[in-house]
Amino acid sequence: MTDTYNWLVIVVTFIIAFVLTLLPMPDWTVWLRPAWILLVLTYWVTVMPYRVNVGTAWIVGICLDVLNGTLLGEHALALTVVTFVVARIHSQFRMFPLIQQGLFVLLFVLLYQFIIFCIQGFIGELPTSRLYWLSSVTSMLLWPWVFVIMHDSRRRFRVT
Repeated sequence: MTDTYNWLVIVVTFIIAFVLTLLPMPDWTVWLRPAWILLVLTYWVTVMPYRVNVGTAWIVGICLDVLNGTLLGEHALALTVVTFVVARIHSQFRMFPLIQQGLFVLLFVLLYQFIIFCIQGFIGELPTSRLYWLSSVTSMLLWPWVFVIMHDSRRRFRVT
């Protein structure tokens, strides 16, 4: 029962991240949208790499591709690569203070965006603005709050 409950809590956090990702925003703020799914994925891979891993990243990425209507596998590949990197350094990442974790999140989101940028370049749909890269800065700035909210939720719902 508890294993199912744990998975339910994790799935709900991803659903919230999907909703935040798909939430409509004014045109002038669209470039500032944080990488909500990557932030949630980074948190879960950091604290529970035995439950949330590269396979989870692939499934979440495919769902994101379907919901966004993008090339199937585009986000899946990017999330899988970043998740692999996070999983490799998760024990060191957990020991960093939140400010330093934020800097690593900046690098993770930049890597994610770079992979998406390359894939979009191959299919001829490059972003038209340099503001494309601002999402990584917004994600970095929001990381401490996301971490604290996710950590408190994990403790409240006793996810192990």
